[in-house]
Amino acid sequence: MSEFDQPVLDDHLHLDAENQGLDAVRDFARAGGTHLLVVNKPSWHLGVEPDTGADFRPVFEETARLVEAAREILDGEAWPVLGVHPGLVSRLVEERGFSPGEARDLMCAGIDAAAAVASEGRAVALKSGRPHYDVSSAVWEASNAVIRHACERAADVGVSLQLHTESTDDLTAVGEWASAAGLAPEAVVKHYASGRLSGCTPSVMCDKEYLQDAVGSGERFLMETDFIDDADRPGAVMGPKTVPRRVRWLLESGHEDAVRRAHVETPAAVYGIDTEATLDG
Repeated sequence: MSEFDQPVLDDHLHLDAENQGLDAVRDFARAGGTHLLVVNKPSWHLGVEPDTGADFRPVFEETARLVEAAREILDGEAWPVLGVHPGLVSRLVEERGFSPGEARDLMCAGIDAAAAVASEGRAVALKSGRPHYDVSSAVWEASNAVIRHACERAADVGVSLQLHTESTDDLTAVGEWASAAGLAPEAVVKHYASGRLSGCTPSVMCDKEYLQDAVGSGERFLMETDFIDDADRPGAVMGPKTVPRRVRWLLESGHEDAVRRAHVETPAAVYGIDTEATLDG
């Protein structure tokens, strides 16, 4: 049982069997972490250069395999988040000669492949987004089309959607796209968020200032590290022990209600997962 006697969820991290892999899960658990949402690494990090939607499937299956193994380590649960990293659009257009429209179509096909896995009950969310760096208007439009498609597929399958986007505190327009697709805006999560966000649910990076903003907002939020499990960047973006350490800091600061909001109430509202019922007694 976790030292906190309550769930501690990292909403967004990556695992790589060729790097820390399950040792990162053990570090998280030893620090008091209980639950994980494991996001597939960008396809090219696993040596996959797709030409069809089906080419993404090994990336998703590897993530699902690692999640199954992580479940044996944790006092709680782990769930996959599957999809297409938005940075792929630049690799396709700039390195492989795709037009923005062709890149859009391939990335939508990848989302379809992720949705097929999720439809089997093997993921709680899809992943999509748009570049966080400057791109041409055509690439930006193509990326937004992929997000809209991901909203539609998440709604079809009945799962949530995690987004990688530019730095912003306002995704109201994206929330409107989700609503139009039949997906509740609160089921759209901005990964790598700061403390406050309009339009969708923030998954807050575990910077103390960001967390203070999230606590003060009184709104739903999640906590994440975006641990990338890359041997060339050990501990990046934040190490796997960070969420439990920040939970301890929040509890010591008297923010029990906010911790419950981030690790029990928001996961239930956003993903339909019960972190208490899945915590070993």
